[in-house]
Amino acid sequence: MKLILTAAAALALTGTAALADAHAQTIRMGTEGAYAPYNFLNDAGEVDGFEIELGNELCARAELTCEWVTNEWDSIIPNLTSGNYDTIMAGMSITDERDEVIDFTQNYFPPAASAYVAMSEDADLEGGVIAAQTNTIQAGFVAESGATLLEFATYDETIAAVRNGEADAVFADKDALLPTVEESAGELMVVGDDVPLGGGVGMGLRESDTELKETFDAIITEMKADGSLNALIVKWFGDDAKVYE
Repeated sequence: MKLILTAAAALALTGTAALADAHAQTIRMGTEGAYAPYNFLNDAGEVDGFEIELGNELCARAELTCEWVTNEWDSIIPNLTSGNYDTIMAGMSITDERDEVIDFTQNYFPPAASAYVAMSEDADLEGGVIAAQTNTIQAGFVAESGATLLEFATYDETIAAVRNGEADAVFADKDALLPTVEESAGELMVVGDDVPLGGGVGMGLRESDTELKETFDAIITEMKADGSLNALIVKWFGDDAKVYE
């Protein structure tokens, strides 16, 4: 389906520069910096990844000054609501539970699959120990699946738990797991069936920041319509990545 820039979206776009001028806004963009390829720290110690490039483009089109702030995942929503930064771009899936606490833009990454990764094809996914990052939709799914959930603060710790035998498998976004599997040189493998979860990845904002949400929503709509968002998705996730039609 071809996406059309609506009159309302166009109006929001035309007001973007006025928004920046009126408030002289510096927008603090919160991210984790530990969930490649969505976001990570590069060799220079700088935040990098799909969401960083996308966020910088959103800010450029909105004529806003944006600064990146890293925050641990397990406190990333409380630190948004307390005002430590203004947005979250951290591979965060849109869920009803989170939407009760914060607001979301439309998704900028379409609903995608979650998957299991293990060191053996025979890993027990139904009754074994499954590692997942805390406060994720994957952790919630495992908790209700009948398997034993082993939660960790970071994605890297979930992978380490599989490698050192603490967990039979890890359950996470497939797009994050595939590069890890490829880099493992056969040590790790995708097992079981993919599991669709969530409503796609969106930018989190405080519920009171309606004008800022409308600004970014309009630009995301524009980027979907002009193909630039799909280009970024393919750049960071590969030619087989799910894109917007």
